[in-house]
Amino acid sequence: MRIVIAPDKFKGSLSAPEVCSHLEKGLQRGAGGNLDIVRIPVADGGEGTLDAAVGSGFTRRTATVTGPTGQPVEADFAVRGHEAVIEMATASGLALVPSVRNGRRPDSADATTATSLGTGQLIRAALDAGCRRIILGVGGSANTDGGAGLLQGLGARFLDSRNNELSQGGAALANLHSIDFTDFEPRLVDTRFVLASDVDNPLLGAQGAAAVFGPQKGAAQQDVGMLDAALARFVEVLAREIGFRAVKAAEAPGAGAAGGVGYAAIAVLAATRRPGIDVVLEFTGLADRLAGADLVITGEGSLDEQSLLGKTPMGVARAAAGQGVPVVAVCGRTTLDQDQAAAAGFEDIHALTALETDVDRCIAEAGPLLEQLGTQISAGLAANRPATASTKEDLRV
Repeated sequence: MRIVIAPDKFKGSLSAPEVCSHLEKGLQRGAGGNLDIVRIPVADGGEGTLDAAVGSGFTRRTATVTGPTGQPVEADFAVRGHEAVIEMATASGLALVPSVRNGRRPDSADATTATSLGTGQLIRAALDAGCRRIILGVGGSANTDGGAGLLQGLGARFLDSRNNELSQGGAALANLHSIDFTDFEPRLVDTRFVLASDVDNPLLGAQGAAAVFGPQKGAAQQDVGMLDAALARFVEVLAREIGFRAVKAAEAPGAGAAGGVGYAAIAVLAATRRPGIDVVLEFTGLADRLAGADLVITGEGSLDEQSLLGKTPMGVARAAAGQGVPVVAVCGRTTLDQDQAAAAGFEDIHALTALETDVDRCIAEAGPLLEQLGTQISAGLAANRPATASTKEDLRV
């Protein structure tokens, strides 16, 4: 029997590769080691995208870049041939902010000065590695700088009225007078970008980067208005440099992603925005790797109504449905009823809370509990499978 395991991470508990590993142990234990198991960790374009790339044949690389608060960080990216996958959070993520690392909430200073500079430097490292198609997975960012830092990392200079370079962060853009693209990275002309993001917010206004996501990054109420005005100034100055497309890009769905990095990617790098799960499933080759599978197991930490809006398990279920392969889901917890699960394409949902009602213990002991679920799934398959055959129809019995 061939089983494909294609889960997202269990946030705060296990990475997607770890979910695959524990689930496989349990499945094989329940089947006496007789299963043919294919592990394909997946993600929705945010955290975990890099793991999905490495699990699909990309090679992990490391570069020293500038973190969101100006300190050097070691950031990974992935390369396969002329293609690179960059997970922005590894270079410019909120988790890299010192206060967050120490278990505290980010504050106003974090929100107004955090930069996406390291992400631009990571793109440059990918160019140095010979990559000319770059997938930029955004999510979990610390910055609200409109992607100005990203452009600085690629050679742009942001200047005030006295021709002095601006300091890093979104707040500094209020003093922006001009942008010098003289030394902008020339290899970008031959490079294609894909912006992997499910965020459809514009850059500015009530639904923009500062208003919607700024408070999550430590922005106080007064900071939100200031950052939004600074981003508007960025759009105004950039339009003088590159034309009306800078204004149009500010209104594009996804411009507000990752503190406005989506805006810089669309306006300057001509990035194509695509749903993160679609991008990940494409580079993992999931559809092709489903050939001959008897079952697909997907999942994430919390399987709920938000999952139905296009998160990882739904993308996997759609791909499996296209191949006629039955799907079951594993998760930490679920709020979906049987009708919702069936409508989503899941034949069954197995939650850790069915084994352990204490949520804290579910998080702390997710690995062993997943192994138990795997053993139960194997036992259920064996009980419902005739000894003479192993077919998709048998699994539906």
